[in-house]
Amino acid sequence: MKTNREQWSSKIGFILSTAGAAIGLGAIWKFPYVTGMNGGGAFFLLFVVFTVLIGLPLLISELIIGRGAGKEAVTAYKVLAPNSHWPWIGRLGIVGCFLLLSFYSVVGGWVLIYSARAIPGTVITDSADYAEMFGAVTGSPLVTLIGLALFLLINIIVVSFGIKKGIEQASKLLMPLLFIFFIILVVRSLTLDGAMEGVRFFLRPDFSNITAEGVLYALGQSFFSLAVGFSCMVTYSSYLNKEVSIPSSAGSVAGMNIFVSLLAGLAIFPVVFAFGLEPTEGPGLLFIVLPSVFSQMPFGELFLCLFLLLFLFATLTSSFSLLEIIVSAFTESGKRRRKPVTLIAGIVVFFAGIPAALSSSTISGFHLFGLTVFDATDYLVSNILLPVGSLLIAVFIIYRMESSLVEQEFKLSSGLASPWYSIWKNLMRYLIPITIIVVFLTTIGVFGSA
Repeated sequence: MKTNREQWSSKIGFILSTAGAAIGLGAIWKFPYVTGMNGGGAFFLLFVVFTVLIGLPLLISELIIGRGAGKEAVTAYKVLAPNSHWPWIGRLGIVGCFLLLSFYSVVGGWVLIYSARAIPGTVITDSADYAEMFGAVTGSPLVTLIGLALFLLINIIVVSFGIKKGIEQASKLLMPLLFIFFIILVVRSLTLDGAMEGVRFFLRPDFSNITAEGVLYALGQSFFSLAVGFSCMVTYSSYLNKEVSIPSSAGSVAGMNIFVSLLAGLAIFPVVFAFGLEPTEGPGLLFIVLPSVFSQMPFGELFLCLFLLLFLFATLTSSFSLLEIIVSAFTESGKRRRKPVTLIAGIVVFFAGIPAALSSSTISGFHLFGLTVFDATDYLVSNILLPVGSLLIAVFIIYRMESSLVEQEFKLSSGLASPWYSIWKNLMRYLIPITIIVVFLTTIGVFGSA
C-alpha cells in the first residue's frame, strides 16, 4: 500500500527537531561532570575535534540512508538492500531506542518532578538537605513511577500528532526557549565573583590533566552526542525533502550540539568555582550540588527553575526521537493509525521502565553482573548496542548501499565539490570503523577499562 508520507515543513524545523534529538542528557547532564572529572579545557577541545571527525560523518551517513530510501529505519534498509539481513540494523535500532527510552524516561521523570517543585519555589529552602531530597525522589516507588508516567504521557501526546504538528511544532517552541534560558544562566554565572577561574578551567586546555581514560571519555561523549547509531536520524531524514542539503543540515546540528555543550560548561563551572566546590562532583552535580549553590545566590530559585526547565526541554526533545522510531516502524505501511500505536508503544515502554525506576528503591538489592537494572540497561545500550549499530551503519553505507545514490544524496542541494565527498567517504571507510572498534573493545575491557 502506497502512502503519502509526512515531511518536515521547513529546513529550520528539521534542524531544530534533529538538534533536539541530539541535545539531551548527554549534553547537559553528563557532559559537565565528565568534563570536570577529566581535565576541563583539554577534554572539551578533544570533544570538539572528535565530534567533527567522528560524530558528524556518522550523522551525515544516517541522513543519507533515510532520505535516500524515503522510509523509516527498518524499511529503509529493505529498500536499499532487498532480500538481505541488513534490515536488522533498523531492528537493532528499534530495540536500542526502546531500552534507552525505558530508562531515559526515568531520569526525565526525575527532572519533571524537580521542575514541578521548582516553579512554585519549593526546592530551595533554608533547611533543605539536597542529597536527602534527591534520595527521597529516587527512593520512592510511587514518586518515580508517577514521574515516569507523566514524562511518557507528554511524549505520547506530542508524537501522536505526527511530524509537522507534533515533533516539529514542539521542537520549534522548546529549542529556542532552551537557548534563551541557557544564555540567561550563562550571563548570571559569568557575573559571579570568582567565575573566571571556572571559565579558565573549562576553556584553557591543559593536557597535563588529561589521561588516556579521559581521551576515551571524550571520544565516547562525541561519539554518542549526535544521537547516531540507532537509526533515529534515518527515520527523521526519511521525512526530509530533496531541496535540503544533508551536509549543511548535519553541520548545523553538530554545531548546535557543540554550542550547547559550551553553554553547559559556561553555566556550571563558573558557579562551581565561585562557590569553592570541586568540578569533579560527578552525576549528582545537577540534582544535589547545583540546588545547594543556587540557594546561596540572589534569585537562586528562579535560576534553578530555569536550569531545570531547559534540562526538561532537552530531555523531551531527545525522547521524542526515541519514541518516533518505534512508532514509525509500526505505522509505515499505513495499515495502523499513528495515535493508537503511539499510545500502545508508550504504555509498553512504561512497563518496561518500571524495573529501572525501582532500581533505587524496591529492587535496589537486585543486580545483573554487579549492576542495578538501571545501570545494566544503560551499559547494554551505551557500550554494546550503540557502537555495534554505528559500526554496521558505517559498513552498510560504504560497502552495501549503492555508491551513486550515496554521492547523489551527499551533493544534492549542497553545492559541495567532490573533495568534500571524498574526505567524508574516507573518514567513514577508515577512521570511524577503527575508532568504533577501539572504543567498543576498550569499554568491554579488552584494552583495559574506559
